[in-house]
Amino acid sequence: MLPNRKPNRMKGYDYSQDNLYFVTSCVQDRICCFGTIANGKMILNEYGQIAEQQWHWLGKQYPYVVLHEFVVMPNHIHGIIEINRSIVGTGRDLSDNEYNVTNGTGHDDAGTGHDDAGTGHDDVGTGHDDAGTGHDLSLRIKSLSELMGVYKTTTSKKIHLLGLVAFAWQRSFHDHIIRDEKSFETISNYIANNPSQWERDKFYHQ
Repeated sequence: MLPNRKPNRMKGYDYSQDNLYFVTSCVQDRICCFGTIANGKMILNEYGQIAEQQWHWLGKQYPYVVLHEFVVMPNHIHGIIEINRSIVGTGRDLSDNEYNVTNGTGHDDAGTGHDDAGTGHDDVGTGHDDAGTGHDLSLRIKSLSELMGVYKTTTSKKIHLLGLVAFAWQRSFHDHIIRDEKSFETISNYIANNPSQWERDKFYHQ
């Protein structure tokens, strides 16, 4: 059954290695704040638009991230995110911001208790760039948990600025490693059809 709703990471697995990952993140208490479902389609409000925009921002911010099927639902998001080192240097340039957010922040919500969502611990836009300082600027690949932490943090900040100060993501997130083409197609279809299945999926309803 989709999705894999256990929020634990696979022990001993390196979640920064190249792979396709199916992720789900829920709003705290599954409060429906991203919009509504009408005639089997998701109608995003201003908060849902931020959740969508920040997902696409990940693909622009990190040159090794490829984004696949994605949907914002009333109180959660589903997406397939790919980590792919081979595309770095093939037309997607590294930016200063890449180093701003990848150099040793240590904020990883993979079972450590350090969840950046809504905490304000985010280096994006701080201006801490080591370029020209003699520090090592070799590319560091963020783990899946770190990428999701950045997504949740930046989304929360923007939603708070719009006035929904009580907004928060549920701690951690649900993940599934996609291992073959059949699984990829099944999960992609699940995500694409999720709005039409909303009324049947009681897991996400309050």
